[in-house]
Amino acid sequence: MQKYKRILLKLSGEVFGKDGGEGVSILSYIKVAKEIAKIKKDNKIELTIVIGAGNIFRGRMVGEENFDRVAADYMGMIGTIINGIGLKESLKEEGVDSEVYSALGVRDVVESYSKEKAIKSLEEGKIVIFAGGTGNPFFTTDSAAALRACEINCDLILKATNVDGVYDKDPRKNKDAKMYKEISYSEAIEKQLNVMDITAFTLCFENKKPIVVFNIKEIKNISKALKGEPFGTLIH
Repeated sequence: MQKYKRILLKLSGEVFGKDGGEGVSILSYIKVAKEIAKIKKDNKIELTIVIGAGNIFRGRMVGEENFDRVAADYMGMIGTIINGIGLKESLKEEGVDSEVYSALGVRDVVESYSKEKAIKSLEEGKIVIFAGGTGNPFFTTDSAAALRACEINCDLILKATNVDGVYDKDPRKNKDAKMYKEISYSEAIEKQLNVMDITAFTLCFENKKPIVVFNIKEIKNISKALKGEPFGTLIH
């Protein structure tokens, strides 16, 4: 029995990059689109996707350089639009309709974000891709994911990462790291676990949006999470 219907999937830009997650790879768009198309066809869900642009540019990449952070963040937002277009075109080849809505105004390229239009697209059976972040600098795509999930009342947020779930410490550096199968929002905050940035996580906490953190390599098994079965780490 499926537990969740309207889903938001958060994908980092690295999944669209070449080896090492950098640059733009048409083959990567195609590979991700095949997995997403299968998820859509195999499950009775309304699927939305928020994408990052780590393969192209991140605002926080700016370090000590004399480079305006606001300009850098807008560059990152434009990167998410590029990824959104690439994913939409690849989904089309899989026979799946989708629509890209951007919080950053580029109406000659993709639709401007509108809650009403996005919900209408979902009800028509399309996958909705949210690009352009929140449209504002200083906010991450995690914040965009939390915001959109609350705005259109998603039942579940699925956050794809490069590890299997949420750990008590970095599993890539600590062999004894313990993974949580399930944890509450308050526990995650108390233990200062790195789930999302604090703005995004607080928004999910206040609006009671459950989050499943999982390994992108296991995306084909997302149906487990939709049924409420053990999959990655559930935060609720």
